[in-house]
Amino acid sequence: MSLRRMSRPVRIGRVTVGGGAPVVVQSMTKTDTRDVMSTIRQVRELEECGCELVRVAVPDAEAAQAIPAIKRGIAIPLIADIHFDYRLALAALEAGVDGLRLNPGNIGQPERVTTVVRAAKERGVPIRIGVNAGSLPKEVDPALSIPQQMVAAALKHIELLESLDFDLIKVSLKAFDVPTTIEAYREMAQRVPYPLHIGITEAGPPRTGVIRSAVGIGTLLYEGIGDTIRVSLTAHPRE
Repeated sequence: MSLRRMSRPVRIGRVTVGGGAPVVVQSMTKTDTRDVMSTIRQVRELEECGCELVRVAVPDAEAAQAIPAIKRGIAIPLIADIHFDYRLALAALEAGVDGLRLNPGNIGQPERVTTVVRAAKERGVPIRIGVNAGSLPKEVDPALSIPQQMVAAALKHIELLESLDFDLIKVSLKAFDVPTTIEAYREMAQRVPYPLHIGITEAGPPRTGVIRSAVGIGTLLYEGIGDTIRVSLTAHPRE
């Protein structure tokens, strides 16, 4: 087993990620976030299974408005998953979310990203830059291999956040293909000091998904790479 990669510590709520802290188990709810009670019930089930961080989808303003009530009903830090609309990121921050997951490339104009980053910085809220092999930006050099394209996309987003003097960053580079995912994380681990959230995208139903995730996540952890993990299955999140 390789020595653990020493990443820069980032605090999400009361949980420290990276910096030699134990690997953190994360999950994501499959409820409608606007349904506060169902979301709280599912998060509590995850807490009982050992989950330490939880992510919820924030597809609209009503979901963002549900965040305070959800936080009052759970014991672990809450991360908001944001796509496309920067105003939802701002609303989630205003609602007291502990972390953001977004792709700066799909937020839109640079000034919108700047607005979100400044709001996150004011509140000390980390941002996870999430790159997915299935939705790489068009400006990435197509001559590069897929893992290299994933890393290039992430580095571009990281540079944008760093230019705004923001370093509360986590990074994820996910693909359906296990070797692609492993190669991308190996490269990224050598390029930046930030904590890495590892997992396999849409790993599948429990029987095959657990195997694919075990190979991908297990290989990376064996090599000392990874600060948070999530196993993505087409099943109830507690699986």
